[in-house]
Amino acid sequence: MRDLVLVLGDQLDLASSAFDGFDAARDAVWMAEVAEESTHVWSSQPRIAIFLAGMRHFAQALRDAGRPLHYRRLDDPGTRESLAAQLSIDIAALRPQRLVLTRPGDWRVLQALQAVAADAGLQLDLREDHHFFTTPSDFAAHARGRHGLRMEYFYREQRQRFGILMDGGQPLGGAWNYDAENREAFGAQGPGFDMPQPPRFEPDAITREVIALVRERFASHPGRLDSFAWPLTRAQALQALDAFVTERLPLFGPYQDAIWPGEPWLYHAQLSAALNLKLLTPQEVVAAAEREVRAGRVPVASGEGFVRQILGWREYVRGIYWTRMPGYANANALDARRDLPAWYWNGDTDMACLRDAIQQTLDHGYAHHIQRLMVTGLFALLYGVEPRQLHGWYLSVYVDAVEWVELPNTLGMSQYADGGLMASKPYIASGKYIARQSPLCDRCRYRPDERVGERACPFTTLYWDFLLRHEARFADHPRLALQVRGLARVNEAERARIRAQAEVLRALP
Repeated sequence: MRDLVLVLGDQLDLASSAFDGFDAARDAVWMAEVAEESTHVWSSQPRIAIFLAGMRHFAQALRDAGRPLHYRRLDDPGTRESLAAQLSIDIAALRPQRLVLTRPGDWRVLQALQAVAADAGLQLDLREDHHFFTTPSDFAAHARGRHGLRMEYFYREQRQRFGILMDGGQPLGGAWNYDAENREAFGAQGPGFDMPQPPRFEPDAITREVIALVRERFASHPGRLDSFAWPLTRAQALQALDAFVTERLPLFGPYQDAIWPGEPWLYHAQLSAALNLKLLTPQEVVAAAEREVRAGRVPVASGEGFVRQILGWREYVRGIYWTRMPGYANANALDARRDLPAWYWNGDTDMACLRDAIQQTLDHGYAHHIQRLMVTGLFALLYGVEPRQLHGWYLSVYVDAVEWVELPNTLGMSQYADGGLMASKPYIASGKYIARQSPLCDRCRYRPDERVGERACPFTTLYWDFLLRHEARFADHPRLALQVRGLARVNEAERARIRAQAEVLRALP
C-alpha cells in the first residue's frame, strides 16, 4: 500500500483534497467509528446518529466508486475506543508508506493523528480543505497587523475577492449589509399554514440500523431520535439546498431573527449539518443563493443575509479557531465560574423561551441562530456559566456541531469569553428582546419588563445584575456604555434587590 487516506466523520466528500492523486491500485481509504467521538463530550443521540449514519452512507459511496476501504464499525468486535488507538493497530496490519489527511475540524483530533503518524514513523500529508473559500493562512494574513478583528471587514474583502453579490466594484443593491431590514417578528397569527416545510428524509435501512445502535449503546445520552430525518447523502443534501433557495430563501432575511413556538424550521436553511459533514460545498451553496437573487426571485436583503452567514461568519470563525488554538479554548475574560444548570440537558424549566429552545434541541438536534445566541447563550452569559461548560453543551447537542465552528461561536460570539476578539460587544439583553421576537413571553409565568419580584423575568433580573457586576469594565465601551449608563437611574436599594434576586436564581437547582 502506498497511501492510506484517513477520512473522518465530517469529511464525507468523494472529491475531498485527501483524494487528490488517489490510485485505487495502490491506495486505500480508512474510516473508523469509535466511542470517544461520542463520549469526550456527552453527545446527544441525534448528533451521534447523524455522524454514524453519514459515515456509513459514505462508505457505501466509496465502495460504489471502487475505492478500497478499511472500515471499522462501532459494533465490530475489538473496535478500539479512540481514533488514535484504532489507527495504530490498523497501520501495523496494513503497513502503508504514507498517511494522507484533509485538515480535521478539531484541534484534539489533529494532534492525536499527528502523534500516531510520528510514533509509526510515517509521513502525514496534511492537506487543506476544499470546503471553504479561504484557508487558515488567508485568515492569518488578513489578521496580521490589525489592532482588532471584525467579521464585517473580513466579509467585505471576501465579497470583493470572489466577486459574490457584486455589481462591478460595488455591492449588489448598493449596501454591504442589510441587517436593519432583516429583524422582523411574525405577527399575532404567526408564520401561517402556508409556510413551506423543508424536505425530511425518512431513514433507510442503513440509518435505521444506526438509530437502533445509538438507542442501545448510548441510551443514557440526551436527545431523541423519533423525528430523525436529516440529509445523509450527497443527493439528499442537494435536494435540501434546492428546496431552501427556491422555497424559503425569499423570506429568510426578514424573519431570520424571529422565533415561533412549535415551529423549529421556519424560513431557515437547515443546511449547516450537510455543509459541515461536507456533503455540500459552500461555493455551490452561495452560488445557488446568488443565482436566485440575480434572477429576481429572491430579494437582495434575504440573499445577502444568507450569504453573509456562509461567506462571512463560517469562514471567519474557522480563521479564529485555527489561528488561536489551543489557548483559545480556555478563554474566560469575564471570569465566569458558575456551573451550567442541569436543566439544560432536559429542558425542565419554567422559563417558556428556554424550555421551548431546549426541548426543540433535544427533539431535533437543531435550533436556529437566535435561539442559540439570544436564548440559550444569552441566559448562560447573564447567569455567569463557565464558558468551557457551555461549549461542551453546544458541542454535545447540535447535529451541525464541529469544534472549529462551535467553539468560536460559543466562547467569542455568545459568551464574550475572548474579551472582544471576535465580537465587538457582549450580546446582552433583557427579557424584552425575546418578547419582541416571539410570543413566548405571553405564555410564561414571568414578565419581561419586571426585574425584581415574584413575576420578574430571570433574563431581566440577570441582565441588570450583569451590568452591575461589570459596570466598571464596560462604562466606556463604545457599544455598551449606553446600556451601562442606564444604571444611573437605579438607586442603591434597587441595586441590592437585583443582586439578591440574581443570587436566588443562581441557587435554584
